[in-house]
Amino acid sequence: MPSSTHIGLVWAQSLDGVIGLDGDMPWHVPEDLKHFKEVTMGEVLVMGRKTWSSFPESFRPLPGRTSIVVSKTLTEDPSDDKLDHGDVHVVADLAQGLQLAGELKTGPMIWVIGGGSLYDQTLEVATVVERSLFNIHVDGDTYAPKLDTSWTLTQQDPSAGWHTSKSSVQYRFERWERTLD
Repeated sequence: MPSSTHIGLVWAQSLDGVIGLDGDMPWHVPEDLKHFKEVTMGEVLVMGRKTWSSFPESFRPLPGRTSIVVSKTLTEDPSDDKLDHGDVHVVADLAQGLQLAGELKTGPMIWVIGGGSLYDQTLEVATVVERSLFNIHVDGDTYAPKLDTSWTLTQQDPSAGWHTSKSSVQYRFERWERTLD
């Protein structure tokens, strides 16, 4: 992968780090979905099979983005019209996914968008995290990785406090960055 390639992670989480419950997000925050679209539009996205499957069929593949689905069991089945698509590629592991993403990308970023296992595997090589933080506590079975002291908060919207969603959930957008040695 070229040295000019940056790997970023995008996720939304509750205050206690929950990112998912039963293969879905345990909240509905339309503003976060809009933010996700703005951050990832035109980019190559790497995701696990469960993340791919969590998108409504009408949104698969995500418009305007190339999707790489990491799955040991899923194969490119020509009878599945959602996978037999120029903007969707299936690979067996994360290393293959990142390699292919590097070949397909047109900008400096590759975005890993979930799930929890791929975040954990990618965190050590990522240089950017786009995190939506929700001021709520929810039950969950999937958690965001913890950002250690090598990560620096470089942007926060709003700069203090919280926005309030149409769905009444308080949220803010954060960008964390670090330099790898």
